[in-house]
Formats: sequence, C-alpha cells, structure tokens
Amino acid sequence: MVPTFLEATAVKALDSHTYSANCESEWCVGSVPHGGVVTSIFLRVAATHFRTTLAAQNQPHTVSLHVEFLRRTQEGSATLVVRDVKLGRQTSTIHIALSQEGREEVVGYLTHSNLATETGLSLKTLWSLYPSPPLRPTSFAALLESGKDASWVEQTDKPFAKFRKVSNRVRTFLPRDGQVVPGLIDQWVRLESGERFTNEGLGFVSDHFPSVVDGLWRKEKGDGRPPAFWYPTVALNLDVKKALPPEGVEWLFSRVRAKCIKNGRMDLEVVIMDETGEVVALSHHVVLIVGAERNTASRRRVQTKI
Repeated sequence: MVPTFLEATAVKALDSHTYSANCESEWCVGSVPHGGVVTSIFLRVAATHFRTTLAAQNQPHTVSLHVEFLRRTQEGSATLVVRDVKLGRQTSTIHIALSQEGREEVVGYLTHSNLATETGLSLKTLWSLYPSPPLRPTSFAALLESGKDASWVEQTDKPFAKFRKVSNRVRTFLPRDGQVVPGLIDQWVRLESGERFTNEGLGFVSDHFPSVVDGLWRKEKGDGRPPAFWYPTVALNLDVKKALPPEGVEWLFSRVRAKCIKNGRMDLEVVIMDETGEVVALSHHVVLIVGAERNTASRRRVQTKI
C-alpha cells in the first residue's frame, strides 16, 4: 500500500533533540527521496520540536527555512538531530542535520515565530504575477471530477513517471492552452490521496512541478522532450508568509520560473498561493541538471588519508 503524504513525512521523537523518519520508495525520484519530501520532513521535525521541547517559546510556525543537500539521500530510515541555535522573544532558530548510515546528508536552519500573533507594519505592494496566469478554475470540485475546465486540464502524460515515482502521488493541473511563456510553470496541485496541505506540506509543494527544462528544450532544440534528466537540489530556501488553517487546504497554486540555465545548473523561483490568490510562501532553489544515471549510480567511497 502506498504511504500517504502524512506517513511519508512522519517523524518520531527519540529524545528531546533527536528524531527519526523513514524515506519511502513511492515518494522518490529513482532511488533518491524527493527533495520536497525531505524538506517537509525538516518542517515536521521543527513543528514537533517547537510543540514539545520548545513549547515555552510559543512559536509554532516556520517562517524561514534554508536547506543544503550535501549528499543524495536514500530510501529507508534517517536520523535528524536538532541544535537550538537562538531562542528569542519574537523568533527562534534551530539547526537540523539529517544522517543515514553515518553520513550527514542534509542540513538546514529553520526560524520559527507565531504567525497568529505577529504585529507590525503591513503595506500593500504593487506586485502581481506577470505575465498573468489563466483565470482560476471556476469550480475546483468540477475540475477534480472532470479533469478539466475552461482554463485548466489535468496532466495525465507525466514524463518518466516510473522514474519520477513521486509524480504519481499528486494530481497536477496545467493551463489548457499551454504555459504563458517557456521556462515558466503555472499549476494547481492536489495530493492524490485527498489529504490536505498544512504548512509542513509547503516544503513539498515548493519542490514539486513539471520540468521547467521541457518547454525551453522544445523551443530551442525543436525535437520534443529532453532525455531523462535528474534535477538534484543543491539548496532550497522557503519564506512563509501565511499560516494555512490547522485542517489544511485541498488546493494550492504555484508559479515556477527559471531565470538562467547554464552549464548544468539553474535557479528556480517559486511563488505559492492559495485559492483566494493570497501569497502563502516564496521559495528559491539552486538546482543541478545531470543525467538520470547519476541518481542510481554507486556511491563513491571517500578514503581518509592517514
């Protein structure tokens, strides 16, 4: 049975600063756990830590995250160790390190606050998505039932779906008339299981979308889809603007755009919005573009000189 998103990102406290998780095969790209799933595991560790060990801080929400993927992770158990870096009245920051089989593979800093009690200057900016995306679905219930509406249609032909197993865990809806420009992805997403997205799920949403490379490849090369690339994340940043309701939301919109793809490395800018059009989170990535065979290649053994 395929684990749900909640099961795939579940964490268990081993002591006040140590947690365990299990990276599930069905939420992987090839043999490597999806970076967004790993990021959501970090968010769940932080949420658990601030609900238990640091409950006195009354800072339940991650407002800022920076994660570095030092080495590729693998299916199976993982240990996450938390270090309390700075505890403050308005914000507190922790460091989390994920290890598997004695290898430190992913590290991150997460800053927490309380979005429900934040006060201070608020101003309306003139920012908006440009170019404008298609109109939001008229009815999400109808879209879910039929798979399409006047502006959106479900992505049913998912490239390399057996390799990118995680893509089968999500229902993705793309502009019916194609993306507004190459190198940009607009999408509405919903978990295939019907689970709702809470703030811990924003790590996953920030890193799950169709390939930005595909549209640019077709425009420049003119010969259909590119070969099977793997896009390992080097670094991921998340800036959370809004607390989703405790029961979560069924749908989220995201726009993903690359500004420069050069020498096998690209940036990604991600804007996540809710059904009302309000910004929920912003994310920026540094990503490599490598052959899919790198995903399943044997690990190099590093010998220490004595």
